[in-house]
Amino acid sequence: MSAVSCSASLLPLLGGSATNASAAASYICQQFDTVSAQLSDTTFAVDNTYLLFSAYLVFAMQLGFAMLCAGSVRAKNTMNIMLTNVLDAAAGGLSYYLFGYAFAFGAPSNGFIGRHAFGLKDFPYQTAAGTTFDYSFFLYQWAFAIAAAGITSGSIAERTQFVAYLIYSSFLTGFVYPIVSHWFWSGDGWAGAARSDGNLLFGSGVIDFAGSGVVHMVGGIAGLWGALIEGPRIGRFDRSGRSVALRGHSASLVVLGTFLLWFGWYGFNPGSFLTILKSYGSRGAFYGQWSAVGRTAVTTTLAGCTAALTTLFGKRLLVGHWNVMDVCNGLLGGFAAITSGCAVVEPWAAIICGFVASWVLIGANKLAAIFKYDDPLEAAQLHGGCGAWGLIFTGLFAAKNLVREVYGPIPGSDAGRHYGLFMGGGGKLLAAQLIQILVIIGWVTATMAPLFYGLNKINLLRISSEDEMQGMDLTRHGGFAYVYHDDEEGSNLPTTFKLRKIEPTNTNTPTP
Repeated sequence: MSAVSCSASLLPLLGGSATNASAAASYICQQFDTVSAQLSDTTFAVDNTYLLFSAYLVFAMQLGFAMLCAGSVRAKNTMNIMLTNVLDAAAGGLSYYLFGYAFAFGAPSNGFIGRHAFGLKDFPYQTAAGTTFDYSFFLYQWAFAIAAAGITSGSIAERTQFVAYLIYSSFLTGFVYPIVSHWFWSGDGWAGAARSDGNLLFGSGVIDFAGSGVVHMVGGIAGLWGALIEGPRIGRFDRSGRSVALRGHSASLVVLGTFLLWFGWYGFNPGSFLTILKSYGSRGAFYGQWSAVGRTAVTTTLAGCTAALTTLFGKRLLVGHWNVMDVCNGLLGGFAAITSGCAVVEPWAAIICGFVASWVLIGANKLAAIFKYDDPLEAAQLHGGCGAWGLIFTGLFAAKNLVREVYGPIPGSDAGRHYGLFMGGGGKLLAAQLIQILVIIGWVTATMAPLFYGLNKINLLRISSEDEMQGMDLTRHGGFAYVYHDDEEGSNLPTTFKLRKIEPTNTNTPTP
């Protein structure tokens, strides 16, 4: 309220002399303005703190990825895979700062690519529509970008040259991923449900709330092409073509990494609201975006738990034993699937999402074995396959009231938003979700496949067979991740990898 209109409203209520009443009205209005400004500042501070905390949680997922990857590979490649995870964050940080953020969210722009804020120029800023972009938003989006690169590194583990990691990680986080995030998350993107001009794809737009497609499918499809072009690891399939399991060396690290990722997912999915101090006003003062944040954490939890239990019993029926590594991958598959619709589905629907995601992962692994595809972390199957299912699931189960709460009315239109097919909302949202799957597959294929193919042609992609057999820790990184003989000087740099045989201390043989 302006000072003039405020004073004019108060004058009749104050009475008395015109001079005194005018001064009193002016003073009261100034106090209102001061309080209003302080409340506005507090709202910005709380929302930015919430987003920063969510960014820290998502960044902590890099530690989860590192531990998961380390436990899923053989001991001779542990140091290599952990170094690549550090590289994803470091190289991704610079490339996303210089180019990636501008391509993704640099407004104003066209529907395909952002064109402003290179190197965070003129940052922070506010758009004409009133949307504020601050440093906390950049940090949060960078954490998402390096998560996509981390997914890809798992697919090509144990046989990829270090320089290839540098090249693909920078390209993926600086160009490939930002373009996709612009399409579906930017207010200018051609297919997003939050498009600011109201011109939505199929009148609906794509609902990919936290990135089943934008993050998980992009990383998974990129990893798929890298692994296909490189070929399987030596020994992964025998001469007759039968699959040979090359199990990771540490179930403990896999479980640790899984729990760290689980913890970080509470920043990944609920944090994607970006703000928390927003009232919906539909169920009373107690209900608002803070409630939606809590519900999103619940749907995320239920999908992951259901997928883990389904994988546990499903693999028990198929192979006859309980395997903790398979259960961990099933859990993560459930998380990857629910990421798209976590904010717009009811908790009971999340259980369906997790159940189906488990079988999608199991089926994808069966297909991988049939086609002799080797992915040490099942990254393409987990993130690509379960991510695609998550987009379809959202098109089927997105609830009418939740879609309208989270995304609001369509700008410049009285038409209601479309929601899930099985919830009575028709098929337009599902059609938009299917379009997203197709364009992500096409875009990532058109960009990452030529990159991996070119690196392979100039012998910069795969290491030599000799290095692969000995392990990259020894041949490329100067030693092993573990000290095998701590009682021998310099024994962590052996010329040949050899463990001493353990003999019994008592050589007396018992008499019969």
